[in-house]
Amino acid sequence: MIIVKLWGGLGNQMFQYAAARRLAHINGDRLKLDTQWFGREARGDTPRRYELGVFDITADIATAEEVRRLRGVDTRRWPKAVKRLLASVGYATPISYVAEQHFNSAPEILSLKGDIYLDGYWQSEKYFRDTADVIRNDFRLKESPDGANASVLREIKVCESVSLHFRRGDYVTNSNAAAYHGVLSLDYYAAAIEAIGARVASPRFFVFSDDLTWVKHNFKIDFPVTYIDVNGAEKAYDDLRLMSACQHHIIANSSFSWWGAWLNKNSKKIVVAPQKWYSATEINSDDLIPDAWLRI
Repeated sequence: MIIVKLWGGLGNQMFQYAAARRLAHINGDRLKLDTQWFGREARGDTPRRYELGVFDITADIATAEEVRRLRGVDTRRWPKAVKRLLASVGYATPISYVAEQHFNSAPEILSLKGDIYLDGYWQSEKYFRDTADVIRNDFRLKESPDGANASVLREIKVCESVSLHFRRGDYVTNSNAAAYHGVLSLDYYAAAIEAIGARVASPRFFVFSDDLTWVKHNFKIDFPVTYIDVNGAEKAYDDLRLMSACQHHIIANSSFSWWGAWLNKNSKKIVVAPQKWYSATEINSDDLIPDAWLRI
């Protein structure tokens, strides 16, 4: 059995699921999801909820006993004195517990066997690239688009559509997120649009953002543009469907628009991604961005 800890927003949960789903598929194992993190976020973290239920995924929710058996007792927030006491009486983390050690992909994860509990971000397609068709199939939405979304989809499919994502939200309002992620400069978006304009004839931009009002007042686009405002935060998955239907993409430093671009099956797609993904310069994000994507 493979259990993966889910945490963070929709994009993060998709990365975690994809890495674990690939292992389960290759090994012929059952996949279960640990959703205990939701509602127990650390102070200062953005509140989140389990969001994968909208997809046609192949997994069940793990029981508390199954999580305890594979993960062991989560002692990371316990006082050091208590941890030393546990160690002195012979307590050890189960060998099934596998925590991500660094941000770059770890090839040894691909060959794991037996009972496994995965705990990490797992933000690289290298963890599931060899089962891409399986992952894309799992991330099909269960429900058909409503009338408003169907109308936008029709517009997207008859032009050289380019999704353009501005991520603001907690990157602006939450001090922890702002310090860790940071907001991309408008210079990045101007350069990205210029790069698309040089490569795509007659592009039409479809703008996605959690703060469309700010975008409209602060950034001018000298191409045909449509601002996507048919879905609220509770229907972010519908925005993801619209993004992935576009021909090309300009993504933010956001796992959400990363997936919007990756789910697009167009072999000739152009994806522009930021060179700097995090505010912290010591974090190497090379494995996060597929080689075929253009970094600016």
